[in-house]
Amino acid sequence: MFFLLGDSWVQLGVAAALGVVFTQFAFVGHEAAHHQVFASRPANEWAARLIATMVVGMSYAYWTDKHTRHHARPNMVNQDPDIAAGAIIFHNEGPSVRGRLGRALGKHQGYLLFPLLLFLGWTLHLDSLKYLLRPGPVKYRWLELPLLVVRFGIYTVLVFVLLSPGIAVAFIVVQVAVFGLYMGGSCAPNHKGMPIVPESSKADFLTRQVVTSRNISGGQVMTLLMGGLNHQIEHHLFPDMPRPHLAQVRRLVKTHCAAHGIAYTETGLIRSYGIVVRYLNDVGLRAAEPFTCPLVGRYRQ
Repeated sequence: MFFLLGDSWVQLGVAAALGVVFTQFAFVGHEAAHHQVFASRPANEWAARLIATMVVGMSYAYWTDKHTRHHARPNMVNQDPDIAAGAIIFHNEGPSVRGRLGRALGKHQGYLLFPLLLFLGWTLHLDSLKYLLRPGPVKYRWLELPLLVVRFGIYTVLVFVLLSPGIAVAFIVVQVAVFGLYMGGSCAPNHKGMPIVPESSKADFLTRQVVTSRNISGGQVMTLLMGGLNHQIEHHLFPDMPRPHLAQVRRLVKTHCAAHGIAYTETGLIRSYGIVVRYLNDVGLRAAEPFTCPLVGRYRQ
């Protein structure tokens, strides 16, 4: 479609579709990185590395470093990079360092989540480059850097050669915005608004992984839409389990959690967004004082 339409503003529709395609490739890369695709570990890792760099435009080394720490201690203060302080505050388990403007915006940060996700794609691309250029050892740094240069080089040249400058810029902006929104919209429901675990927590593996995760109902359509991330609880318990089996093991996990009194959370996608927005607004309102989710106290010891 990109080559057939030529220099037309209709290309913005292609850009949006391309953002969706890149996100779906990111889902496949995520599964390969978790060794869900091939029997061979090297085959999985190389597939994930090539998909991440050549298709999605992200560093595999950067992603594995960040994602491994998240899986080890989800929603744990000072351990999970996905709840680190940034444009949005995800918890008040520490002193607020925001100024007056930041605190004012924080009161409504839940409503700002989705507009901010439009910039997530740029953040992922730039953070990948910063990670590869940082001092110290980075595995396959000198392979991933050239691959990213080739990926962005070919992409940019094609867009600016075939489209006029204004349409080319708009094309890139729309594509990266949709990519970021789709990626963030698929990941935000999984842990945001779930209990925040203090760094001193001694909770066992099963409890820590289940109570900090949220499943999204919706069957096979939701599994396709979210790349299997809708079965977040099962994915965290069995990170190398292929996508088709997560739904099958869900019943066993749910039954086991009920038998042992472990909170198992599952809700619809739209409702999960509402929970996330309300939670973030609540955190923003309490930014000047310690905030603890009601369930956290149960898992402090």
